[in-house]
Amino acid sequence: MRPHIILRYIGLVLLFNAIFLFVSSLISALNSDSSLFPLLYSAVISALFGTFPLIFVPPTKTISNKEGFIIVLSSWLLSCLVGCIPYILWGGEFSFTNAWFESVSGFTTTGSTILTDIEALPKGLLFWRSSTHWIGGIGIIIFVLSVLPSIGSARMTLYRSEMSSLAMNNFHYRTHKTIQILAIIYVGLTFLETLSLLLCGMNLFDAITHSFATIATGGFSPKNLSIAFYKNLSAEIVIMIFMILSGIHFGLLFVTISGNFNDIRKSSIVMYYLLALLIGTALTAVSLHGNQFESWTDSLRYSAFQIISVGTSTGFATADSSVWPMFAKVLMIFFTLQCACAGSTSGGIKVDRIVIFWKSVKRKLIRLQYPNAVVPVKVDKAAVSDETVEMCLVYIIMYLAVTAVSTLVLTALGTDGLTAFSGTAATLGNVGPGFGAVGSISNYSSIPEFGKWIFTANMLLGRLEIFVLIMFFMPRSWR
Repeated sequence: MRPHIILRYIGLVLLFNAIFLFVSSLISALNSDSSLFPLLYSAVISALFGTFPLIFVPPTKTISNKEGFIIVLSSWLLSCLVGCIPYILWGGEFSFTNAWFESVSGFTTTGSTILTDIEALPKGLLFWRSSTHWIGGIGIIIFVLSVLPSIGSARMTLYRSEMSSLAMNNFHYRTHKTIQILAIIYVGLTFLETLSLLLCGMNLFDAITHSFATIATGGFSPKNLSIAFYKNLSAEIVIMIFMILSGIHFGLLFVTISGNFNDIRKSSIVMYYLLALLIGTALTAVSLHGNQFESWTDSLRYSAFQIISVGTSTGFATADSSVWPMFAKVLMIFFTLQCACAGSTSGGIKVDRIVIFWKSVKRKLIRLQYPNAVVPVKVDKAAVSDETVEMCLVYIIMYLAVTAVSTLVLTALGTDGLTAFSGTAATLGNVGPGFGAVGSISNYSSIPEFGKWIFTANMLLGRLEIFVLIMFFMPRSWR
């Protein structure tokens, strides 16, 4: 292992963060708000620590798997640490724990907040808060790789360390081309949504910050009431459309935009994803009609937004779902656990694993009837290897185990059961809001100090899909 090479790549990530900190400080200066110096100092610190390794360490075209894992994990942790510096320097509600929580929630695109008054933050700090979503949405490493010149096999090593193997299934290009596709789709969707929200009547600042949060499936809003603040149906429709798009594999979006509609139309993963959102919306609307809303129009409007929001792990809100019927809450918890497709910016277990799980259950039932039958698990007529099936099943079990353990620890700290379980599911799935004290219009400020650290650990585990951390501690996987 070569520490100097690891520091060089981490330095690139810190420089990337410094760019957004400088932009945020510029916005602060234009608005003459109180976050200018906290943001400027943070930008300088990030730039200095990012520049030194580039000056003293020569570039390399090869890195080992071990170095790749360390670079990815260290980049995420150091980005979160740098991200909380402007919060601490600004003060207000930001103790170190709260600043760490807000920063990790931003970079992991979770969207949970400890802030009781979001609108009290100056615009520069609000822009940085939303920027952490956009930086972390597609992956810090992916962003850096997209702007680097050719770095040989190092690009592939970092790419594989950053992305789930499931996320690569729909990419049929070389690594450099794939990374460019991810960046193009990501930036393109952000631009289109910003323009659409401007046409819906939002001001430029709100349109950009909400686009950052939507495309990253994050959920940070500059308003205390989230999207409910605007009472703007056209804006809600635009955000719903882009939440759905951001939950689809970016490779499929690219080939669709390129004129090939067959891949996305024939994708059983995408069809299940869309059908699940449709059925979830319909069932929720039925439970809300006559209970929370008198008209079917309102029932469909609010159920669709909330189901799509949690089903893509975005976490925006147009209503207080904490007061909804238990049936609607259970449906939302299911979508909080499942979320959207691999290869998107969504969190959660992922639709792909759920589909593979049910297909493996079907195969087992057939084998019970016909023990000698050869029944491969297939997705879109392509056989899925037994190793992939096993990894999916193990991941689901581990995901639920982490949820159970985290919930137990939080209840031991005095948190009520609904808040502990839904908060765990929401942070591990990078969704944001849960129920109880951490509902869609509430926040995480009432959670005990140690509980906040547990939730931030969940956010990182969910964003790195658990296995990256496990593989880091398994020397055999470094080869």
